[in-house]
Amino acid sequence: MANIQFEILKELGVLSESSTGWKKELNLISWNNREPKYDLRDWAPNHEKMGKGMTFTAEELSNLKELFNKIDMN
Repeated sequence: MANIQFEILKELGVLSESSTGWKKELNLISWNNREPKYDLRDWAPNHEKMGKGMTFTAEELSNLKELFNKIDMN
């Protein structure tokens, strides 16, 4: 597997934490020195390992926010 470089530019928040200490986080990350994207994934403590996740541009995240606002949680 190719070596993936990343830099967490801004830690935006934690959605949940498992009993093993892994956290589901929303962060702003630059992958392989590219334009930063919003990233949602599980991280091991101290960010030494990561799970599969999803990345979003600012426009995609804005569209997702609008979709969430339309959901009736009742």
